[in-house]
Amino acid sequence: MTDRPRDRLPRVIGHRGAAGHAPENTLAGIRKAAELGAQWVEFDTMLSRDGHVILFHDDALKRITGARGLTADTDLADLQRLDAGAWFGREFKGEPIPTLDQALALLAELGLGANVEIKPTPGREAETGRAVAQALAERWPADLPPPLISSFKTEALVAAREAATGIERALLVFKVPKDWRAQLEGLACTALHCRAEDLTSTAAADVTGAGFFLRCYTVNEPLRAKALFAWGVDGVVSDYPDRLLSM
Repeated sequence: MTDRPRDRLPRVIGHRGAAGHAPENTLAGIRKAAELGAQWVEFDTMLSRDGHVILFHDDALKRITGARGLTADTDLADLQRLDAGAWFGREFKGEPIPTLDQALALLAELGLGANVEIKPTPGREAETGRAVAQALAERWPADLPPPLISSFKTEALVAAREAATGIERALLVFKVPKDWRAQLEGLACTALHCRAEDLTSTAAADVTGAGFFLRCYTVNEPLRAKALFAWGVDGVVSDYPDRLLSM
């Protein structure tokens, strides 16, 4: 349970930057979210082979960069030679895979808050959670609102809590599980983030009524967002934040 104000985060958060308008998990995507009026963005973090925190979603490099191999088996210098933008559109050709530090510098420049998802490759859950939390604790821009860490992986959330107790955390799930409260309390999380299409009004009332924050992904239609807000959902993550910000 949390005693933080329910409006600490905005109701609309840009997904992977603004993934409907620009390549996901890139500096271009974060800039686009700001251009569209988003106050917060969400992005995914992983580790390179040599231990650097990067913004990336997939275990494999193929979908985003066209390169062969696994993200976790590739050093940062080689990752940053890859093109993470051309797959989305020619105007984004040459967009690199950013480091977390590069993203933090851009957030500071733009005045954006962030939900930082820990997306570890298999076997590196605790290592990734620790690295991300330590980086945020040490280098989060002082002028920005405190960040939010989220993850599907409990091992990553435990490690993040140990590394940076003061950073708020959210558990990511698909469907709200029957033991959601025990999981949140065991992990000392203040929020539950679930897939919008799997949420029911009853589950929403249970979570928010117990004093936890509830946010949904990935919500791109205004009517769906309006219905979720009517159920008491605190926020939604959207590929097209501009569609929802005008509601």
